Amino acid sequence: MTEILLRLTARPQPYPDDVRARLEPDAKEIVARYPQPRSALLPLLHLVQSEEGYVSSTGIEFCAELLGLTGAEVTAVATFYSMYRRTPTGDYHVGVCTNTLCAVLGGDAILAELRAHLGIAHGETTDDGAITLEHIECNAACDYAPVIMVNWEFFDNQTPESARELVDALRDGRTVTPTRGAPLCTFRETARVLAGFPDTRPGVLDGDPGAPTLTGLDTAREQGMRAPEVPDEDGAR
Repeated sequence: MTEILLRLTARPQPYPDDVRARLEPDAKEIVARYPQPRSALLPLLHLVQSEEGYVSSTGIEFCAELLGLTGAEVTAVATFYSMYRRTPTGDYHVGVCTNTLCAVLGGDAILAELRAHLGIAHGETTDDGAITLEHIECNAACDYAPVIMVNWEFFDNQTPESARELVDALRDGRTVTPTRGAPLCTFRETARVLAGFPDTRPGVLDGDPGAPTLTGLDTAREQGMRAPEVPDEDGAR
């Protein structure tokens, strides 16, 4: 019990001087984008996540100090949004959608296959630090169900076999390209992009929604349907 209390009451260790010297210029650049410093909290959390692979207590205190917030205020945000990890994460965060449509079309079977193949459960990381596996909520890509996301990139129309091949390729260090977008980068590199820094991967702007996504729009056009006109500030259409 004493050990637990010490862990709960101890202040987190600050970043080493070299890490802080590297992070502070980027952090100040992020804060300068916003009229109110606290508005920079979300990208700052991505920045500290890019350093350690998760949002640690040290990262929380760093953000709080920079923005003039309390650790509790920063923790409340970091624990609210699921993209912020509170435990160390592998190079590739593999999220299997098990929400209704993906589950019906095979998401549960994919998750079961990956758990058995990798030897880990939901929220755990392989011993080599390569893969963290989670079942996640809707990816908003139901038209391509069942879907897996790796570091927030889409892999559509998956099967247990294709999912197993995917994680094997990641663990082997092979270049893996999602269904839409540029070749995958690591979880930490992805976090830096989400903090608002340039994504220089070739092909990052490539890809299109695809036929399933556009089916409703195409049907509406075939039936001669049009979106209602929106009046301008003067009331004219």
